[in-house]
Amino acid sequence: MSAFLEARYADRDGDPAGPAFRPAWRERLRELYDGTDRRATRFQWAVASIDLVIVGFFILSPVLQEWRGFLWVDYAVAFLLAADLSARAAAATNIGRWFRRPVVWVDLVVLTTLLAPLWLVNLGFLRILRLWSLSQKDLFWRALRRRGHQEWEDVGRAGINLLTCLFVITGFVYTVFAGPGSGTEGWVDALYFTVATITTTGFGDITLPGTAGKLTSIVTMIVGISLFVRLAQALFRPYKVSFRCPRCALLRHEPDAVHCKACGHLLTIPDAGGG
Repeated sequence: MSAFLEARYADRDGDPAGPAFRPAWRERLRELYDGTDRRATRFQWAVASIDLVIVGFFILSPVLQEWRGFLWVDYAVAFLLAADLSARAAAATNIGRWFRRPVVWVDLVVLTTLLAPLWLVNLGFLRILRLWSLSQKDLFWRALRRRGHQEWEDVGRAGINLLTCLFVITGFVYTVFAGPGSGTEGWVDALYFTVATITTTGFGDITLPGTAGKLTSIVTMIVGISLFVRLAQALFRPYKVSFRCPRCALLRHEPDAVHCKACGHLLTIPDAGGG
């Protein structure tokens, strides 16, 4: 009988404690975080707006660290992020599956650096990874799809990946190599070096000392070229829609495809208007 009840009330995400067994407040949270109605969309945009302000704070952190109120803002951001993580955990239908998501681990690392800013000051550059986790939300891309601009989703994702990498490497270079007489004396110098290295321009006016500096430059060039190629592919390759073939699971097809080019199965790809 218990097995029957679990199967009866299990929801679509495989949580044996389905909606009938979860508190109403958890169901409301889930509707707000995962729903697509007007109220949920407004809530998600409000959360995303706060996230964007937080990302801006992370980008400017190296410049603001000497500000007297920096720690207060730091702990306020930590509180907001902890509240968001707790709410998302409560809204999750399967806490184990939710906890294994890379986005959750990224947010936990960011939260740890915020809670111990003096002890983990050298890891502060990892906070910008929050920009990547923010890009994993479907909210932004859903808005593009509704307006008929699906082709820009891959471009946007590739651009954000490149931008995140740029700021992570800049923060690492600034934390590890910046100092008086090093040639990299400020955050702008670190950003300049990172852009010149990622684009393989290589002016040579700023170089990183020692073996560690050479290895950092090598990794920066390899990762940067890879992300630039990915962005170029997203910009210039023929546009295809994402629609999984029911038979062979091929994901990308031409917008006007009638049959799957891999297995010939009849497709029913929705048009831009959702029809």
